Amino acid sequence: MMMKFGVGQSPKRLEDERLLTGRGRYTDDYTPAGCAYGVTVRSPYAHARITSIDAEAAREMPGVLAVYTHADIAEYGPVPCLVPLSGDLKTPRPLLADGRVRFVGDGAAFVVAETREQARRAAEAVMIDYEELPAVSSLNAAIAENAPKIWDEADGNIVFDWQVGDADAAEDAFARAAHVTELHIVQNRVAPNSMEVRSAVGEYDEAAGFTFTTGSQGVAGMRTNLATHIMKIDPERLRVRTGDVGGGFGMKVFLYPEYGLVLHAARDLGRPVKWTGERSDAFLSDAHGRAMQSDAALALDADGMILALRVRTWSDLGAYQAQFGPAIQTFAGGRIMGGVYRIPAIHNRVHGTVTNTTPTDAYRGAGRPEATYLIERLIETAARETGRDVGDLRRRNLLRPDELPHENGLGLTFDVGDYPGLLDAALANADWSSFAARKADAEARGKLYGRGAAFYVEIAGGGSTEEIADIRIEGGKVRAAIGTQSNGQGHETAYAQVIAERLGVNLDDVIIEQGDTARLEVGHGTGGSRSMVWGGGAGLVAADAVLEKARPLASEALGGEATFDAESGVFRADGSNETRSLLEIAAAFPGALDTRGVYKPENPVPAYPNGCHVAEVELDPETGLVRIAKYTITDDFGTIVNPMLVEGQVQGGVAQGLGQALLENIVYDESGQLLTGSFMDYGLPRADDVPLDMRFQSRPVPTPNNLLGAKGCGEAGTIGAMPSIMNALSDALGGRHLDMPATPEKLWRMAREAQVAA
Repeated sequence: MMMKFGVGQSPKRLEDERLLTGRGRYTDDYTPAGCAYGVTVRSPYAHARITSIDAEAAREMPGVLAVYTHADIAEYGPVPCLVPLSGDLKTPRPLLADGRVRFVGDGAAFVVAETREQARRAAEAVMIDYEELPAVSSLNAAIAENAPKIWDEADGNIVFDWQVGDADAAEDAFARAAHVTELHIVQNRVAPNSMEVRSAVGEYDEAAGFTFTTGSQGVAGMRTNLATHIMKIDPERLRVRTGDVGGGFGMKVFLYPEYGLVLHAARDLGRPVKWTGERSDAFLSDAHGRAMQSDAALALDADGMILALRVRTWSDLGAYQAQFGPAIQTFAGGRIMGGVYRIPAIHNRVHGTVTNTTPTDAYRGAGRPEATYLIERLIETAARETGRDVGDLRRRNLLRPDELPHENGLGLTFDVGDYPGLLDAALANADWSSFAARKADAEARGKLYGRGAAFYVEIAGGGSTEEIADIRIEGGKVRAAIGTQSNGQGHETAYAQVIAERLGVNLDDVIIEQGDTARLEVGHGTGGSRSMVWGGGAGLVAADAVLEKARPLASEALGGEATFDAESGVFRADGSNETRSLLEIAAAFPGALDTRGVYKPENPVPAYPNGCHVAEVELDPETGLVRIAKYTITDDFGTIVNPMLVEGQVQGGVAQGLGQALLENIVYDESGQLLTGSFMDYGLPRADDVPLDMRFQSRPVPTPNNLLGAKGCGEAGTIGAMPSIMNALSDALGGRHLDMPATPEKLWRMAREAQVAA
């Protein structure tokens, strides 16, 4: 019974009953006594000087407690960029504009009132005079000759020039190539659109300091960065709490101006202050994702072997370099360019470019979907141009198991995997050989039909050197605090499985605790598909430490040298039938088993989940509507703790990738006004857009580089979906190149062109 729900099994999520019966506790559900409410006054201009702010009328309105401008909060630091690549050039984003706004939605004032409605009305009464400045709202406008500058201190709007790889070797390979495939690829800007919008509550006590409650992806990092960079206080004077979180996708890792503002207001007013954004705030101010364009080229020899890859990218950073913004297309995605193909020479160059738009940062996959999209669009285009079977072209260029580990020339070493074997399994899973019959059937019904594949690899669990788990056994329950943060992934279940199996207790006896620096003040949070790799490892280390503490106590209780049997969950002594369970030992020796385990590998390296998605699409040329007719997924995630959770994660990721491929697009006009600032104008995928049957198959090769052998799965679905769907649409249109999003209007026009050409 103890092992019923161990690693590799699929119990139902422990957290679901609470969440589905309305007992979840999200940030906006928390309203402390005496709470006031804040509203941000946002700039209506993409670029302007503030010549004056008149808040007197607003301050006199009913219920208004304060109106803050930059002069009131100048003591605090700006929202930080933690990975600057621009040398001495800084692009500081103050909590409220210091005389200049740089995108529509930039905060100019912060109003606090007794109620949210009073704060909203007062915000409308704040009179701000602006002197409008020329704006650049797109990459092309920003890099044009004599473009208006966003930052006077910069030479232009390109604030860094980053490159990796061997430019000379790549050029030599292109010079002797038998064939070169070139594409200009635009990757559309998207909004994260988590179900739960951002919310924040600030509280202050003279003796204890600040308490900050928000939906985050890790409270420890939030505390350190908020205390150090913005509030300029000792982190011990700041407690950060996170309850249930309705989706993060990277966006809830970051600091935002409202976080410092509610803390300042709470201290200034002597009462709690809450800010909860509306969906319009989210579109305007939550960090956007993707937003790049690339000139990419792939060189092949006469036998179809890849000789070199050359990429030059312009990455749209928005108006300010965000917390991790400069790292997304460089360190995160730029080093995995080329995937797990055998490419002797790669050169990747990225120009970080500022525009008068919302800052961009990590969004589900954070550079890896962009890199995979680029190489997989090149691969399928090259196969078509050279008349080769695309499966064969992939197979001959994928690294073989006997070539691993392999250093990719960009600073990454792929450890283990069977990439050609996984590709073959994926094509069999997709019934690749019977495609012609399905295509003929669709064409007989007047439809265009195409298929596309994408082989992806991800960097998971990178950027960390340790993770910590703290286990306490109280009241017959194992309470384990781990420094990651669930945003809906099912941590309460998966971590409980790992720890329950190790300790030999029932799954229901393990309670996972996250989201309070008063419980666990350290941890690297959730992001980059790292939770099971690192948090799971920390849970194992802490569980083993508990057993080590329990063994001598069990020996004392049993009167002989005790050994532990995890399968039955008891300690036994030689020559005796008497046993003690771990929970019995804990009850007999209160507090004696409490421990903190640190998982810190001697050589911490990323894991590399990989897989292949195959999409088949049916396009109606009369309407431009597309249907995902068939979708199959074959993945290598290493050790899988809970197959049901993993499959759900992948399905959700596919839905997000599908959304970007077919529907989602943030659009600004030439003046920098956001044209897609609501769900009336921004298309999210609905249930009927997502394929009903996603055939999922696991083909694991566990990694030796972490305790569980896990590789991470949280971003994989998005990474594989974008290129496989777009490759399928290109195939349906006779090989024509198209950029995301492939909207019905765009597809209708291209279908008409394809029919005319035919």
